[in-house]
Amino acid sequence: MQAMILAAGLGTRLRPWTLSHPKALVPVGGVPMLERVITRLKEQDFKRIIVNVHHFADQVTDFLAANDFGVEIAVSDEREELLDTGGAILNASSLFSSEPVLIHNVDILSNADLRQLMSKHIESGADSTLLVSHRESSRKLIFDEKYRLRGWHNVKEGIYRPDGFVRQYADKEYAFSGIHVVGSRLIEEMKRSESERKFSIIDFLLSAKDKCNIGGYVQNGLELIDIGKPETLKLADSF
Repeated sequence: MQAMILAAGLGTRLRPWTLSHPKALVPVGGVPMLERVITRLKEQDFKRIIVNVHHFADQVTDFLAANDFGVEIAVSDEREELLDTGGAILNASSLFSSEPVLIHNVDILSNADLRQLMSKHIESGADSTLLVSHRESSRKLIFDEKYRLRGWHNVKEGIYRPDGFVRQYADKEYAFSGIHVVGSRLIEEMKRSESERKFSIIDFLLSAKDKCNIGGYVQNGLELIDIGKPETLKLADSF
């Protein structure tokens, strides 16, 4: 199995650490988050990992070169421009095999069963499967009764997307985990429909939901912390 770790972000919420370091190397329990995510992927039988780099890219590539994690690692270079999640996936697509690729944010610490997520994605025949949960979030994804993606909801501001969205009785709202799977058909749709190098994956998925099979998957017992904020980073050691 193959995976991509999104490690290029600026990590502005973690300043002052990220004024001189990449977010990917912020330590949790003395271990850099990038190492934690790589180790987690290896434990769950991922054999090839792509890591994108931008902010303090040399620190990330030096760290990868200095450590043997026992898996094949390739680097997707975004030094010239930070491409957002959608653009990052498309930019790295030449490094993927034809098999589905699991996308994992570097700042997500969880007990997710990633093998199970990949299996559910393949069994469903979906073009993309998003790992979602009931946790509190100011932004939610909306799915129908068959867990097909329908929309997005900014809970605090009462804003829905796409434009003209109308809620249905059976709709369910879930928080996105920052972990999802994309297949080759979805990537081909990205290549056909996106004219810009930099774009949001959520915006793209909402625009492609009527052309591609984009599903949500709720994993029982999922525990998750986004360490991208100082207050949650403090909680991460105990987690």
